[in-house]
Amino acid sequence: MSVALAPSRLRADFPGLVTPGGEVWHYLDTGATAQKPQAVIDATVRAMGADYATVHRGVYGRSAEMTLAFEAARRKVAMFLGGAEDEIVFTRGATEAINLVAQTWGLENLRAGDRILLSELEHHSNIVPWQLLQARTGVAIDVCPLTADGKIDLAAAEKILTPAHKLVAFAHVSNVLGSVLHVEHAAALAHNVGAKILIDGCQAVPRLKVDVAALGADFYVFSAHKLYGPTGIGALWARREILDAMPPYQGGGSMIDRVTFARTTYAPPPQRFEAGTPAIVEAIGLGAAIDYVEAIGLDRLHVHEVALARQLREELRRTNAVTVFGPDDAVGVVSFAVEGVHPHDLGTILDEENVAIRAGHHCAQPLMDHLGVPATARASFGLYNDETDIAALLRGIERTKRIFG
Repeated sequence: MSVALAPSRLRADFPGLVTPGGEVWHYLDTGATAQKPQAVIDATVRAMGADYATVHRGVYGRSAEMTLAFEAARRKVAMFLGGAEDEIVFTRGATEAINLVAQTWGLENLRAGDRILLSELEHHSNIVPWQLLQARTGVAIDVCPLTADGKIDLAAAEKILTPAHKLVAFAHVSNVLGSVLHVEHAAALAHNVGAKILIDGCQAVPRLKVDVAALGADFYVFSAHKLYGPTGIGALWARREILDAMPPYQGGGSMIDRVTFARTTYAPPPQRFEAGTPAIVEAIGLGAAIDYVEAIGLDRLHVHEVALARQLREELRRTNAVTVFGPDDAVGVVSFAVEGVHPHDLGTILDEENVAIRAGHHCAQPLMDHLGVPATARASFGLYNDETDIAALLRGIERTKRIFG
């Protein structure tokens, strides 16, 4: 049995968790972006300062050392996801990774008459790139409904899927509801009709142990900043044979083999998809974030965040005039609405209490339409949260209700 986390001790690793006046900041917006531990900050400062040099091109010693560190970060990502090193493409984040797949694999493989299956709970980043592809190719987009408790309805997906479907693109964990997809089942359904499956892992990788081979995914994407790492860096994992067949996404330095004015040949993956000088410092920060999380243990993080989400859901249900959305087994994310109070007003008043939540549509407007609300309030947990954050949130909600009568 894993040892329980001690968030009160871990909080000392995160300099951002205090106010300018030195008070505790109850940060409940990790689903948007995680706070950074000092180990990650230190790694990026060293990489930008004393260790800094370009990668892949310099013949001098520091460049070679930085190249080793940069590629070591790629290796850490590969091991973290259960993939191979040459299957990891560094991107600016999950959004760019999905666009990369849409504009390379999608343009190469999808035509009018083909179909893509999304779900009602997808983030805009897993909707709009496919709509852009639709405008260019004529591919059709279908939408899988949700179960009553807010999970992707895989029984419905099985009925919708046909041999015309070439891609299924689902979120591993909903950024609004915290509901978890049974990826193995979804992958099997996709593969049964000959479709590929792309998984948006942004909310999953900070909370769940991911093994892309065991999951049966074809593409898997995530962003570092939700995994306690820097912004501006993320990764696409794809099966080697799929990457090998994909054309370049952008042209420039690093992604070439030989350039002449008559013809250019391209480097093999992953370099083929990494044109220009890469995000060197950010990649090293991502590697440090993976080291930090793995030292704690994702199994412990999962148990901790499930327990916090369950506790908050139970407390909110006991609170008058509060509606809670999503399943009881939500992972790390709880969305809710207070009757008569717009989520933005709630968020503003909570800020006065040193409590930070998310308020809005969470880049999931189709899901808001499904829920019948313009926006929700969302509390999302990280490894540094505990019951004191929940208590502060509940106090702030009660204060807000008194203000609004």
